[in-house]
Amino acid sequence: MSESEFVKYAVEAGVATITLDSPHNRNALSTKLVKGVHDSLNAAAEDDDARVIVLTHTGGTFCAGADLSEASEVDGQPLDPQKVAQLRTSQMRDLLKAIVAHPKPVIAQIDGHVRAGGMGLVGACDLAVAGPSCTFALTEAKLGLAPSIISLTLLPKLSARAAGRYFLTGEKFDAQEAQRIGLVTTADDDAAASVKALCSELVKASPQGLAASKSLTTAAVLAGFDERGEELAAMSARLFASEEAREGMIAFLQRRTPRWAEVAVRSTE
Repeated sequence: MSESEFVKYAVEAGVATITLDSPHNRNALSTKLVKGVHDSLNAAAEDDDARVIVLTHTGGTFCAGADLSEASEVDGQPLDPQKVAQLRTSQMRDLLKAIVAHPKPVIAQIDGHVRAGGMGLVGACDLAVAGPSCTFALTEAKLGLAPSIISLTLLPKLSARAAGRYFLTGEKFDAQEAQRIGLVTTADDDAAASVKALCSELVKASPQGLAASKSLTTAAVLAGFDERGEELAAMSARLFASEEAREGMIAFLQRRTPRWAEVAVRSTE
């Protein structure tokens, strides 16, 4: 495969490593990054030497979620916000489904910040290892949005109480809490070593056995994509194109308080 500008791909000792390499925007889910991950997943599926996939990152952020700088354009061309939102949400849905449906196990190796759509990537992976620098947050509600599409991979993993809390509050939490609530498999001070140990076990299994075993664990999640994928994509697109979300995203990019939060700011003065 041709290497992506924002995603690196390499195979060694049975492990295909997909590295999010767009630190200039905190590995946000730009069109180029999403395409690069798709291309890498396809390459791993076709490569008999790749028995397991590791999804990791460069920089201090695993993934910051949607690339808000692309909220009103496609390939640098301005378009109707509703159409852009529909395209972006469909891209995200298809990427998450591609990870879940992949015939080979996918491990997230994280040692950095994870926000919004990045949380959906973690939820889509079969296994996830979080290092000591990790922080996690579902920030959508603070922007006038909701974790619509990513709920398809997060709700099957998180405890109901944890989902109710973090979907609504947008609070940050650490690797230990992520393990406690089911978001990650393991919180480890040496995430790379932990992932290496998992890979050493996985490459001992037969490709057929791995694919069949994975299908048992992902069947209900994939059914959720089939049942609610279109509905949640439409919900996400509608929210992204709304005036309230526009205010939230502009406020975020301008590093100011959105209008609806001004009451909270005044109450603390």
